[in-house]
Amino acid sequence: MRGKKTKQMATWSDVKKAISNFGHAELINLITDLYHLSSDNKNFLHTRFSLGEDPLSPYKKIIKDGLYPDVMYDKPISIAKAKKAVSQYEKAIGETQGLVELMIYFVECGNRFTVDYGDINEDFYLALLRMYNKAIDTLFSLDEDTIQASQPRFKAIMESSSGIGWGYHDDLCDLYYEAFSDFEE
Repeated sequence: MRGKKTKQMATWSDVKKAISNFGHAELINLITDLYHLSSDNKNFLHTRFSLGEDPLSPYKKIIKDGLYPDVMYDKPISIAKAKKAVSQYEKAIGETQGLVELMIYFVECGNRFTVDYGDINEDFYLALLRMYNKAIDTLFSLDEDTIQASQPRFKAIMESSSGIGWGYHDDLCDLYYEAFSDFEE
């Protein structure tokens, strides 16, 4: 159809252009509105500006809710929700040690859930294995003291997974011993 304009989707460039002439008060009002719009925005701003006691706490709560949901209230497992929490923390501040902490916690929650309630499914274990591997890779970008201090948690996850199906335990053992063979006595 000739002569009919199609409206394109707005992009960040469009938003940036729209706010480029905002004054200080207008920007504060915009950020205030965003802050009150969602808990994700609140968590992001608190983390970005290091506000509150523990910047990891809200992300850990999201991870726990996703990977160790309250079965008494029939809440479903949500790997996507837990992954999103790790990603949001990384975008907010990206502090490597905190990121490793969240990744380890992610695997601990999922591992604990399956130990307490039984085997889940292959996709669940693949997500845990990917995060375990990513946590190891990220950890090894830090200093040796931090690696040694974190190693027992990785080992505890691996050891507690004995008996879990889908090849999960075997894969954790492979990842663990490949990464920490120099730290084993």
